[in-house]
Amino acid sequence: MESIPRQQDTARQWMRASRTERPVVDSTVTIKDVAEHAGVSVGTASRVLSGNPATSATARERVQAAVTELGYRPDARARALRSARSHAVGLLVSDVRNPFFADIAHGAEQAALGASYVTLLANANEDTAQQDIYLEAFLTQRVDGIVIAPQGEGGGNLRALERARTPLVFVDRTVDGFDVPSVTADNAQGVELAVAHLAAEGHTRIGYIGGPSSVSTGRARHDAFLAAVARHGLDEDPDLITAGDFRSASGGAAAAALLGHRRPPTALLAADSLMAVGALGEVRRQGRRIGADLALVAFDDIDWFGELDPPLTVVAHDARELGARAVRLVLDIIDGRPVESAVLPMRLVVRESSTGRPAAD
Repeated sequence: MESIPRQQDTARQWMRASRTERPVVDSTVTIKDVAEHAGVSVGTASRVLSGNPATSATARERVQAAVTELGYRPDARARALRSARSHAVGLLVSDVRNPFFADIAHGAEQAALGASYVTLLANANEDTAQQDIYLEAFLTQRVDGIVIAPQGEGGGNLRALERARTPLVFVDRTVDGFDVPSVTADNAQGVELAVAHLAAEGHTRIGYIGGPSSVSTGRARHDAFLAAVARHGLDEDPDLITAGDFRSASGGAAAAALLGHRRPPTALLAADSLMAVGALGEVRRQGRRIGADLALVAFDDIDWFGELDPPLTVVAHDARELGARAVRLVLDIIDGRPVESAVLPMRLVVRESSTGRPAAD
């Protein structure tokens, strides 16, 4: 066994090596210290650190070397005060547990990083009160802009953002009465694709599991469903329409109600992925077979939907692109560039959950 002194010597050598390989950031080091260490003026050091091209290659090398050796890190708060920017974007999604919004967040984050911005992610949990808490936090933190999938009808701190003239972009959802640029998907196109496919497969009674009417996507998809059913000459029975809250449990309850009718539907269309998961569970609990006894189509393509047995037909759109576009839009607003709202297309991915012929009513 090594002696205690030998172990202490080894530990000291390791610590010295660690300091050499990975300098410890010293919050007491100032830009003046960096300039002195590099043998340049404070002004030159400042220009190098701010990325100003009006510096020589030699000066840049010496300053960067001094930064590394001294472990200098600029004071982000002071820099933000000087530039009047925080280089941070607030991102508020509706429900972080929903894979669709996780993909939106990922796309937004990557687009922000590409522009040297960070994202501060918050979760509204499909609740306007929680939304207000985070919007207040964003205002207090003085983020440069905010991307939000909004809840409710536009009260509370959404109006405060409007009054504060904070650069703001809606993603996936909108709010009536707000003149805010948005990046959304073509909901009417998506519903039409799903209903047309089910009609072509021979279904005339389609049960619809919609979202809440307090959310723009809930309203848009509901209205599009009514129009598509009428356009294709399908059964317009109001008992075929239910509404959930974009969560799994509500999808299961809606499916149970629809399948409990005297003349149940031969196909279900769920207006989001989590409600589709709930509906799928309820169908299986009742001993019915998706793709054989009942067709099922869902909005949003979760990665593992294609791995189910049978694989699930979906109305898909690019959630990551929704997030990325929304961030690029808010950065354009921050930089004073003109902006326009965008509506991204949807597509139908046909799999085995919807290709069996319906059983007779």
